[in-house]
Amino acid sequence: MVGEKGKKEAATLVVKEFEEVLSDARIIGVGTGSTVSIIVDLLVSQGMLDDKIVVPSSIDTAMKLSSKGIAVTDPMTVETIDAYIDGADEVDPYGNMVKGRGAALLGEKMLAYKSRVNIFVVDESKIVDKLGSMKPVPIEVHRWMLRTVEKVVRDMGYDYSFRSGGKDGPVISDFCGVIMDLYTGPISDPYGLEDRLRSIPGLVETGLFLGYADYVVVGWDKGGGEVRKHSRSRGAGYNI
Repeated sequence: MVGEKGKKEAATLVVKEFEEVLSDARIIGVGTGSTVSIIVDLLVSQGMLDDKIVVPSSIDTAMKLSSKGIAVTDPMTVETIDAYIDGADEVDPYGNMVKGRGAALLGEKMLAYKSRVNIFVVDESKIVDKLGSMKPVPIEVHRWMLRTVEKVVRDMGYDYSFRSGGKDGPVISDFCGVIMDLYTGPISDPYGLEDRLRSIPGLVETGLFLGYADYVVVGWDKGGGEVRKHSRSRGAGYNI
């Protein structure tokens, strides 16, 4: 499968390049998704999560961690996180991302904001020149505002769909929001789009992760990878 080799290469690079960061961290946040699962397997096998306070971004991640014997803590009890590890669906040259294919965008963004060091891990297929080039942008919407948000995004000229899968009806997040996917195409002004969407009451969160990356680790399908350092502008690593 395309990208699987790159995911494994990136996960291996994270463990190698950030061993000291993760060893020194007392509280570690963990994102959601297939790439994160690979990293968790490596960290657990090497004992790197032993004696850590581990904060999950979703029920799915909490269940995966606990099934491996890792105790997790309620994110509500944690003011800041020392290091956060997650994947991404798209990454642009500036370290801005689209995330949320696992419908955990709100939990992931809250943990990324709390964390002093954010490490995002992708295979090379996730690198794009402009966000929205390959993947839709997920948004989480309160049920009272579904029809209003539908009208707003139609007026903005975007196609959209309600996320489905595993049940009848739309996907509902851990926070009881409805997940919608916006088919924006390449986004020329991601900050402007984020501001416009977030101005709608009841639109709980967007899958645009702008200014959150300290590092993006890219794995190559041919083997190896690279660590990209970015200038972060949001969250604990910047202003807490």
